[in-house]
Amino acid sequence: MDAGSGSERTEHRARVTWEGTKEDLRAHRVELAGEVVRGSTMPENGGDPDRADPEQLFVGALSACHMLWFIALARGRRLRVTAYADEAVGTLENGRISRVVLNPEVAFADGPGSGVLAELHHEAHERCYLAASVSFPVEVAA
Repeated sequence: MDAGSGSERTEHRARVTWEGTKEDLRAHRVELAGEVVRGSTMPENGGDPDRADPEQLFVGALSACHMLWFIALARGRRLRVTAYADEAVGTLENGRISRVVLNPEVAFADGPGSGVLAELHHEAHERCYLAASVSFPVEVAA
């Protein structure tokens, strides 16, 4: 990722096509950069649990944004990330996402220490365009 100011204007596209059937009236597909994600509504609303729901995609997007900034910032410090995984959790209450907690686990070729790790997560959070665009807390539990 470019560590620039983010002041330039860009557009980001997704194609969503309804594929509703008798079994799942909410079935759809989301096409992003040549990839297809099969979607439905959340199972709690009668959706297919084998398909992604918009809330999961939203939480995943926040997690991916943080991860990409984290890796870019680590690279800028000449730290080699060897593994990164996150079990992000979003809370939906009263019809709104009220909180997202990121739980990243990161491995490095040479451990930078907890202070540098905390700095990287803080700066990644500050730079993530998506976290800056929401009105609820996005917490990093690392």
